[in-house]
Amino acid sequence: MAADEGPVRVDTWIWSVRLIKTRSMAATACRGGHVKINGERVKPAHAVKPGDEVRLHHAGRERIVVVSKLVRKRVGPPAAAECYVDNSPLPPPREEAVVAGVRDRGAGRPTKRERRDLERLRGR
Repeated sequence: MAADEGPVRVDTWIWSVRLIKTRSMAATACRGGHVKINGERVKPAHAVKPGDEVRLHHAGRERIVVVSKLVRKRVGPPAAAECYVDNSPLPPPREEAVVAGVRDRGAGRPTKRERRDLERLRGR
């Protein structure tokens, strides 16, 4: 699985280790400036090597990984976890769902006053 023969493109590497779902999404993220290697924004064809710090901003979260192994082909999750050291901050906790008022079955449409109360409960 190791690609010691030569350099590996950054878009291919972040796709191979399952940080991004598709390679075209990885290339788009690079072109959009969402991928940095050692603090520099890079293009999709930039070569990545062991020891590089890759910062990826994707899906509202920043991932910070240090490359430990190069791969060219997409690998399974256990093998992908061996290819980098994850230094990412913990994801923010999910917001708990607000319990909305439940109307009795067959009670009909809410009145204007009841609708306002429901909207106030939902935080709108």
